[in-house]
Amino acid sequence: MPSQTMCSLPPPSVCLRPMTAQDLPLLHDWLNRPHIVRWWGGARPSWAEVREQYDLQALAAERVTPWIGLLDDVPFAYAQSYVAMGAGGGWWEDETDPGVRGIDQSIADAALLGQGLGTRLVRTLVAQLFGDPLVSAVQTDPAPDNARAIRCYEKAGFQRIGVVATPDGPALYMLQRRSSPQA
Repeated sequence: MPSQTMCSLPPPSVCLRPMTAQDLPLLHDWLNRPHIVRWWGGARPSWAEVREQYDLQALAAERVTPWIGLLDDVPFAYAQSYVAMGAGGGWWEDETDPGVRGIDQSIADAALLGQGLGTRLVRTLVAQLFGDPLVSAVQTDPAPDNARAIRCYEKAGFQRIGVVATPDGPALYMLQRRSSPQA
């Protein structure tokens, strides 16, 4: 589990810090907000489901790293990165590169959408991941009709690869290789 906070400049600062167990009530609230439910699983999770699904030891065993995004030191987003190869559950079964990481994120307050904060959050997360020399690429998989997320990823340097089938349904597979410049 990373122990440092990674930030972007200029102000307002967008930072990432490792999620802790104390963040679970906040995450539970966020995951029940309509604009997040729509794209993040489609159902409102119970408190018990959030405690189980986001248990830090279980996430570590699944090679998932959870983050809390900070906007000027105030929590405003959730992000996670994971090792794509061997993710299990029908995810990325054809991936053979152990250096590929996947990412997901959401901004908690719908009023903060459309301000470029998601792009800054993604850029900060990608920079954190590429800080590890073993990471060769970062992938993401928004719903094909999630135009806001797709624009965010493209502004952060991701390329559209194509629509793929996932356990959650069709997704637009997007990729940023280590050598890809960030816009």
